[in-house]
Amino acid sequence: MSAEVVSHAVGARSSLKTRRLPKWTPAGVAGAAVVIALLAVYLPGAGGPVLTGIAAALIFLIGLTVLSAAVENGRAARNRLATSLVYAAFVLALAPLLSVAYTLLVKGSDRMSLYFLQVSMNNVSAFDNEGGAYHAIIGTLEQAGIATLITVPLGVLGAIYIVEYGRGRLSMLIRFFVDVMTGIPSIVAGLFILAFWVLIVSPYFNNGRPQYSGFAAALALSVLMLPTVVRSTEEMLRLVPGALREGAYALGIPKWRTILRIVLPTAAPGIVTGVMLAVARACGETAPVILVAFGNPAINFNPFSGGQESLSLFVYDQAGAASKYAPGRAWAAALTLVVLVLALTVAAKLLARRNKLGR
Repeated sequence: MSAEVVSHAVGARSSLKTRRLPKWTPAGVAGAAVVIALLAVYLPGAGGPVLTGIAAALIFLIGLTVLSAAVENGRAARNRLATSLVYAAFVLALAPLLSVAYTLLVKGSDRMSLYFLQVSMNNVSAFDNEGGAYHAIIGTLEQAGIATLITVPLGVLGAIYIVEYGRGRLSMLIRFFVDVMTGIPSIVAGLFILAFWVLIVSPYFNNGRPQYSGFAAALALSVLMLPTVVRSTEEMLRLVPGALREGAYALGIPKWRTILRIVLPTAAPGIVTGVMLAVARACGETAPVILVAFGNPAINFNPFSGGQESLSLFVYDQAGAASKYAPGRAWAAALTLVVLVLALTVAAKLLARRNKLGR
């Protein structure tokens, strides 16, 4: 091999190697950006923490891009800029959630106690320091539970029909109405159940008088939950590979059995996620409960008779009360609602995972 060929190969190999910034460079630039922002914005009093954070982010983006362009090359600088923008978008999306969680923990933990979870507001006014949310917890669990029992079978069966059996105009019509129902305000669902169930149907079971109840609230919540369950189940069923269905059909397994034993278990984790999203929305609704359950400061275990409270309605009532004790109860009830929904979601996820492993 001649000297020219060797030198050319060495030159080509060295040209493929580019200079790279050390791994600690982004962290160092971020620290320098924070220091500069504090000295230029926060300490002189030109802005608060938010403006200081924005200034630090801009300094970081500009500094890292310029440093990368000077040491590496233009392509690496653009890549670092795009990566930094993606991380910044993630932080901006996560910030409101963390802010809400932090606020709930700080303000809700002051009043949270075992006593708060074990007593109701019966014979307790908003100006008293006593009282708790036990009656609201019972109402939320019963209303959301009944609504789930009504909605999940209807929603899953509707999605199965759309994906597995539905053809032509009927399937398109069902999908259209499901999409329309997704945007229905909660107050409209409450008015529908008020006009249909409370004013027309319930008098037949209550000596001719309208009956406000937790069951009526569950019906209104099921109207709100149904489109979410149908759409999420439909999307999960469409993600199941067609090869699984074809393999089952080739073995002579009937279609209904294929859906029951193969398609639904495969899509179960996604279906559970959609159901829990619907449950979380139902637990946080206030307007339907006000219209058809009417609220109740006492404990009512019977969802079919008498008014019933919910945690969302309890938060609404306490937040609007002109008392120094009411806001603390409202924050504690809001924290209880979030923890309750989180516990139900985790339990449903673990149950779905256990069933999947069991198969």
